[in-house]
Amino acid sequence: MRGIFEIMPLYHPVQIGNLSLSGNLFLAPVAGYSDRAFRSICADCGADFAYTEMVSSEALTRNNEKTELLMRRAPNEKAYAVQIFGGNPETMAAAARIVLEKTTAECIDINGGCPVPKIIKSNAGSALTRDPEHLFKIVSAVVNAVEGKVPVTVKFRLGWDAEHITWKECAEAALKAGVAALTMHGRTRAQGYEGKSDWHALAELVHFVAEKTAGSQKIPVFGSGDAFTPQDAKRMLEETGVDAVMFARGAMGNPFLFTKTREFLTKGTITELPVEERIRAGFRELDLLVQDLGELAACRDARKRFCAYSKGIEGSAALRKEIVVAESVADYRAIFSQYLTPC
Repeated sequence: MRGIFEIMPLYHPVQIGNLSLSGNLFLAPVAGYSDRAFRSICADCGADFAYTEMVSSEALTRNNEKTELLMRRAPNEKAYAVQIFGGNPETMAAAARIVLEKTTAECIDINGGCPVPKIIKSNAGSALTRDPEHLFKIVSAVVNAVEGKVPVTVKFRLGWDAEHITWKECAEAALKAGVAALTMHGRTRAQGYEGKSDWHALAELVHFVAEKTAGSQKIPVFGSGDAFTPQDAKRMLEETGVDAVMFARGAMGNPFLFTKTREFLTKGTITELPVEERIRAGFRELDLLVQDLGELAACRDARKRFCAYSKGIEGSAALRKEIVVAESVADYRAIFSQYLTPC
């Protein structure tokens, strides 16, 4: 696959419009997870780029305070994207202008892939795969609204279901509207997160975009779906020709996936980390959460995160029983005291 395109190292820089990134390992927009606390830890671990969890365009235009929290930049992020969703082109355009006004994000991404029913009911997310013409209107509105200040990108799925595979029509609509990059999750809306991601379709998308944009500025294609290990990332890059790999569920409780993948792509080795380093990363994330949410809310939110960080540790089942009732930083320190040496 890669032989058809320009030969370059598997780990390499990426250009998204006027945005230059030093590498091609990205953190996906994950609802309820990719807040600035987690993005900060991923940046520490080598993520080259990260997306906020999806932000409602309707909420943004109504000055909802929670949306501003979702869009905050992590202090150590060199670059990040704010992902917005919505079904009304005018509202999406207004939301994009608010993102530019209230953040220093280097990119705005449009969600065309979320399979959650309440998102689809608003004619957003995966609903856009059923109507590529409406996707065109949404993307055009956002592209025009930002006036070239930042690149606009789109993330979408294969299609609505197995009988309605529309990725090609969606890609063509987005390209026509002026996107700077495309990301595809290799599942349909009907699949949700079940079944297998179709990497063959990813490879076809790479070919399709290359043909449609031949002779003009390169539009990169990013792959999402079933990237859980460094080996998965290498295989996706080799088999599909995508310009970057987007980690989602695989990075939950495992931000070291970025460190390991970069090492594997550049050196062919994988260095395993001690349990203590994993747990200390969890506490760094918790500290950032406390700054944003306050201790009680942060500690309750961190339950799912520490369950993920402790996965695979000996005695993790017993740990999880304590984690799911933790309500203070002191609770977590007591739970993990046996894994932390005094500083």
